[in-house]
Parts: sequence; structure tokens; C-alpha cells
Amino acid sequence: MKNQKTCFLFPGQGAQYSGMGKDLWEESLKVRELFKLAREKTGLNVEKLLFEGSEEELKETDKTQIAVTLVNLAASAVLKERRITPHGCAGFSLGEYAALHEAGVIKTEDIFSIVKIRGEIMEKASRKIDSASGKAGMAAVIGLDYDEVVSVLKDINRCDLFIANHTSPIQVVLSGTADGLKRAESAFDRAGAMRFIFLSVSGPFHSPLLEGAGKEFGEVLSDYDFQDPAIPLYSNVTGKRVKSGEEARELCVLQIFSPVKWLDEEKSILEDGYERFLEVGPGNVLSGLWKSFNKERKCRPVSKLADIEKILSD
Repeated sequence: MKNQKTCFLFPGQGAQYSGMGKDLWEESLKVRELFKLAREKTGLNVEKLLFEGSEEELKETDKTQIAVTLVNLAASAVLKERRITPHGCAGFSLGEYAALHEAGVIKTEDIFSIVKIRGEIMEKASRKIDSASGKAGMAAVIGLDYDEVVSVLKDINRCDLFIANHTSPIQVVLSGTADGLKRAESAFDRAGAMRFIFLSVSGPFHSPLLEGAGKEFGEVLSDYDFQDPAIPLYSNVTGKRVKSGEEARELCVLQIFSPVKWLDEEKSILEDGYERFLEVGPGNVLSGLWKSFNKERKCRPVSKLADIEKILSD
């Protein structure tokens, strides 16, 4: 098992839960050092946030981005302490930053500062789009394919509703204002969608509604060093491998307001001959998406120490 060509897949916002990462923190000095660095770079009491934070607090974008990135890196650190290392990596939405770090594009001393600023910019931009009807956000449409979702959106004909993520053959995620998403819920119910699920995020991510946030973030990234990937790294924006550090920097800007082409990314990863797929971080969302994409090759969630021990025992 240890010699299998392995791809680490890092989850993003929506995967968070109170108590995440605690067993990893208790187990590993390296993880405790990561927590210390995150605390120093962000000014947040990350132990209290992750281990005691409420669902609402963990849902706030500026905090979520730090918390999820920290647990992603913690799970990766413990895997590597057990000599399970990736031959390639990718991340879903926010998870792409853990992948950038894993591939050596972003330095350890920079990653928490970068995601903190990214979260603050996206939170500020999202709150400007809120209305009396509620917060702007995202929702998953399950049971319709991409073309069917496009057709329904054309019928709705709203300028505040967009496709944000193509996550599986039968799941598409939308971003929009509160009014737009409420209108979409009833329209997709009439169109025969199996489910319409409002996601545990606090903004209309990966949509043109955040284009201004992307441009602002681009100015911030000019102050940071981006190295060429040391291992294959796959992009949400293109669905393909990232060729250079400068391309990675440009894609980080575009990613904020561009759809996540996760299905294309999964295809690129599979075509490159990986044999083992690990969801490295909280939750099991990506493992479920992988199953809907390819039932022959299982993606295993690795959010807890027990998950890692099970992999070692197989």
C-alpha cells in the first residue's frame, strides 16, 4: 500500500465541524507547531476556535478558511510522519491552498497569512451582497446533470445566480444572493431535482459576484513568493495541472470568482495514473464526490488519527 501512487485531495469550506483536528493535535508535535504558527500569523486562538467553536462561528468565512486549512495541513503532517506521502495533490475551493502548500508553491510561513487575508476579503465582499432576505450563499442541486441545471437557470433568468461548482455527474453547486437562491429552490423542485441543499458557507463563492474581491486579493498576492510545483498540482479553474508558480498565482485570483471544475480535475487526476486517493482534512465530502465520479477507485477520508491507523493496517 505504501508504494502506491497517491494523490492527496484537500477539502474546502463546508467540511468544518467543532472539535476537528483535536486528536491530531494531541498526537503530533508537528501539528502543535502548525497550530502555534497559525495563531501567531492570524491572531486567532485556533485551539479554541477548532475545538470549542460553534457551528455559526466556524461558518464565518474569515475564520473558516484558517480553520479548515489548518486541519488539512495537520492531517497531511501526520500522514507524512507515518511515511504516507503524496505523488500529486489537489484541493477543492479553499482546499486548493493546502494543495499549493503541499506542492511547495506556497511557503509554510505564508499560508496562514494568505488564507486569513483571503477570508477577510471574501467575507467583506459577501456582506455587501446581503439583503433583507438574508445572506448571499451557495446551494447544491442534486439529481440533475449540468445541461439540465443550465436550462433551469436560463428559465429563471436572474443576474444574481450562477453555477459555481461542477462537482459530480449529478450535482452542481450554485452561488447567488438570498433572493436568487430562494427563487432557484422552487424552480429546481419543479424541474425534478432530487434535493436542493443550502451549504454551510457564508458567501456566493466562485461567482462573478466576487470579481471585485478577486482583484483585491490579486494585489495582496503580489507580495508573496510562489514557487513552481514540486509535485503535480491540479487547478480548480482549468481542471488541469498547474505548470508554474506564476500560473498558480494568477489562478488564485481567478479561482475566487470562477467556477470550480472539479469533475474535470478528477478526470485529469485519474488519467495521470494515481492508484490511491486520500481526502486529507475534515469530513468526507470529496470521498462522496469521487464515488459518484468513479466507483472502481475509492477515495478514503482522512480526518482523524483512526483513519490514518486504518490505512497503515490495510
